[in-house]
Amino acid sequence: MSQKMSTVLAAAIGIGLCGAGLVMVGANAATPAEEDALTAKSLATMLRAGRTVISRNQDKINDPNLGDKGLDGKTVVAEAVKIYTQTAGVDPLAIDAKSRHGKLLRIELEAMAEVMDGHQQTINRPGVGFKGFIPAVFGRQVSESFGRRAAGLADMKVTAPPKLIRNQKARADDWEAAVIKDKLMSATWPKDQIFSEVAKSKGKDAYRTAMPEYYAATCLSCHGSPAGEIDITGYPKEGANVGDLGAVISITLYR
Repeated sequence: MSQKMSTVLAAAIGIGLCGAGLVMVGANAATPAEEDALTAKSLATMLRAGRTVISRNQDKINDPNLGDKGLDGKTVVAEAVKIYTQTAGVDPLAIDAKSRHGKLLRIELEAMAEVMDGHQQTINRPGVGFKGFIPAVFGRQVSESFGRRAAGLADMKVTAPPKLIRNQKARADDWEAAVIKDKLMSATWPKDQIFSEVAKSKGKDAYRTAMPEYYAATCLSCHGSPAGEIDITGYPKEGANVGDLGAVISITLYR
């Protein structure tokens, strides 16, 4: 871990350690499949926490009258850790850094810090309103950075049904496309239910997880009606409704 990121994590670890003992005991007692499921859900929870930070600060990011937004890597990581802790009831930085779970979470936080620090010039540029730095862009770039850092250990992607893909880098692979079509988009699939199985990825056995995400009311300014109207990002709206499947977080843990 870099000296810079160590400083970021040291600052963020001031968050309380409630529930840490429970996680470590549970992880020690878990079967490999249970540990895979826990790790995959944890990585997705952290990604969602980071996107929430960007969403909550979207008006600030797009304020043309404000220079420094105060959203560097250290700040965003600390806020994401706080949101994760509130959501999961556990401080992620209390998870053993020597475990695969703890190592991958820290890699993900390093990726978040890298993305934020690399966009300081863009988000702090005065006199410019919409910066194009939205939660979806943040999520994609964090996933790409995570994949480089965790090469051979894990992959992460935010994908979606084919008609909703706006950036081809996020298009589903064959396994993801089949799960989306046959499972997550099925009328009988329980809402919010995760699909996981051991399957091949890049020629290797892996524990693969697909976590559905559904459009909320706040998503419809870009993805709602009227279908075809160009939204603020320059893409045509999809005509979606609240509750429609809008994205899928795909986590791959190599075995």
